[in-house]
Amino acid sequence: MSQKRTYKQYSKEFKEEAVALVREQGYSVPEASRSLGVASNILYRWKDKVEAQLEGKVLSEDERHELKQLRKEVKTLRMEKEILKKASAFFAKEMK
Repeated sequence: MSQKRTYKQYSKEFKEEAVALVREQGYSVPEASRSLGVASNILYRWKDKVEAQLEGKVLSEDERHELKQLRKEVKTLRMEKEILKKASAFFAKEMK
């Protein structure tokens, strides 16, 4: 019988504070991970993500949400444009 593996969930604040230990307080990643009880590879991943966001390489959650909405709006507008094209062609034929 196999059991499902459960993963520990960390809050956003915890992740930010853990990365701040490394970036701002001069701790090494292994030192910080040991003191927090987190695997060092996870802390490296959090640190890389924060650095990528600061450099503008990765979208923030707000930007990601806005992008999703804008893509949906563009899709709707393109569909409406196609409908209007077809309608104008139809009415142009009727006028002749």
